[in-house]
Formats: sequence, structure tokens, C-alpha cells
Amino acid sequence: MSDVVWVLSHIQWYDVVDILLVAVVFYLLFSLAQGTAAVQLLRGMVLVVLAAFLASQLLPFKGFSWLIQNSLPALLIAIPVIFQPELRRALERLGRTGSLLLRRQEEEAEERTVSELVRAVHRLAGQRHGALIALERETGLQEFVETGVRIDAEVKAELLRTIFHPNTALHDKAVIVRDGRILSAGCMLPTTQNAQYSSLGTRHRAAVGLTEESDALVIVVSEETGIISVAYNGRMVRRLDMTRLQSVLLAFFQHRLGGRGWAERV
Repeated sequence: MSDVVWVLSHIQWYDVVDILLVAVVFYLLFSLAQGTAAVQLLRGMVLVVLAAFLASQLLPFKGFSWLIQNSLPALLIAIPVIFQPELRRALERLGRTGSLLLRRQEEEAEERTVSELVRAVHRLAGQRHGALIALERETGLQEFVETGVRIDAEVKAELLRTIFHPNTALHDKAVIVRDGRILSAGCMLPTTQNAQYSSLGTRHRAAVGLTEESDALVIVVSEETGIISVAYNGRMVRRLDMTRLQSVLLAFFQHRLGGRGWAERV
């Protein structure tokens, strides 16, 4: 008890500020990774670093202590590489002016994207042309983008209809959309192993599979029936009409701009 009192009596105001700054850094790191596949990796790294540091301080192993002390700088260099997608999004947010005009422009762009998606899905469903459209949110889908053919074009109904036309080479797999642009077509997605969806076709199982590994929203049009479905968070809602599909997509994009509670509409 006397040791604790001695430590507290020697704490200066700048020591408190120092502790708060370290806490803020860890809080920001976890906030950036929240809701992404990186959060488990970040937690694991923090636990490993803390355990190794405590072990090097408490145990009388000089070689191990030297290894830990010299490994920390390399770890600090590796963090930006490991968490590059999350850091990039954070810097993009900081770079925005936050003005009402800019926000309105973003909302108008999202509304145009939703309009094009709904128009494309409506025609694809009417013609019974199968489709699989993945909308990226916070979790990066770059590994799946790289399995397809690079498009990098603005979302347009005519382009989506062309891609998913049965006579094209890319119609069987997925299109991935990020920030209102079609990044890639013909992308391979992981299929779910959930027995609940074993009776569904490959497109539907791939849609659920991607949402089990990420926070993406996936639109599916059945080639056999023309039924429109939406997958999110490892589950699927089927038989959506155009009104409900538009409502779900608008809520999805509004959430990206700071809205809340959109997932309840799925």
C-alpha cells in the first residue's frame, strides 16, 4: 500500500496527460477497426505486445528482453501496412471539409447510384437475367476485386444489364461496387457453408458467404424466377419489390454518410 501511495505522490500533471494520450491512441485504433475484419487482428496484436512487454520486464531473461525491445520499432512500421484500408478511410474522412454543400453533393451522388441500381435490377428481374451485385461498406473487398476483370466505371443501369446479359463472359459471377463505381466484374465470392441455404443456387450462397466475412450488402437476382433478394450479415431476405429495395439501398448509403439503424430495414 505504501508503494502505491509513493507512486501516486510522484505523479505530475504531464504524467496524467501522457497516460491520456496513450489511451486516446488506442481508442482511435479500435474505433477505426470497429466493424471490420481488422478488429480481431488489432486486438490480438495488442494482447501479444502487452504480454511480451510484461514478460520482458518481469522475467530475468536478457536475450528475450533485447528481442522484444528491438522488435517494437518493426511492429510500428508494420501497423500502417496491415491496417492500410482503415487508415486510408480515416484520412479521407479527416480531409473532408464537412460543409453542408459537400454533404449534399455526396447525398445526391448516392441517390443517383441507388436509382441506377434499382433500375438495373428491375430490368434484370423482369428479363430473368441472374445478377450478383456486392456493395462494399467498411470492410475492404479488394481480395475479391482482384479475382475479376477491372471495370472502374460509374454505376449505370445499362452497364450492369450488359454485364449480366447471359451471352457475356462475366455474367456468371459478381460485380463489386465501391463509392458509386463498379470496380470489377466476374469476381469470385466465397460460398456459405450454412445448411440453411444449401437448397439455394450458387449466386445466393455466394451472396450469403460474402456477408459472413464482411459487412457488405449483396443484391441477388434469381435467373430461374427473377426473385430479388438482399443478403447482409450472414442472412438473406427474399422477394423484395422495387420500393423496398430502394428503401434498403437508400438506408445503406445514408448509413455510410453517418446515419444509423439502416440494417433493421433489411
